[in-house]
Amino acid sequence: MSASWNLQTALIAALKADATLQTLLGGARIYDTPPFRARLPYITLGMTLERDWSTSTEQGGEHIITFHSWTEMNSRQQAMALEEAVRDLIENTSISITGHILVNARYQFSEIRRDREGSAYHGIIRYRLVTEPV
Repeated sequence: MSASWNLQTALIAALKADATLQTLLGGARIYDTPPFRARLPYITLGMTLERDWSTSTEQGGEHIITFHSWTEMNSRQQAMALEEAVRDLIENTSISITGHILVNARYQFSEIRRDREGSAYHGIIRYRLVTEPV
């Protein structure tokens, strides 16, 4: 299995197990693809990108991973709390990745905006992560 898939699987498992996120979401509502008419709030895995980050002596991978949060229209504060909880987890939790180690997790950006229909807030948070094989 690639580092990218193992990293994504580990991140999703860590997010689902996080007590703060479960409280904010009302359960472990973290999806790759949300079920039809999923109840808000929830988090989805968005765009992912993997690049070779090897040197002449070490193998490695660079991963760009985006998470999306969706909350009720009157819940900008909740969207911000979800982003803060995701950041806290990624930056302060040891994430175990099968066959790889997480060398670096660097926050890139976050954004909160109204969705196209104006019925929800859409939060976006992106990370750059570097892995090496064990």
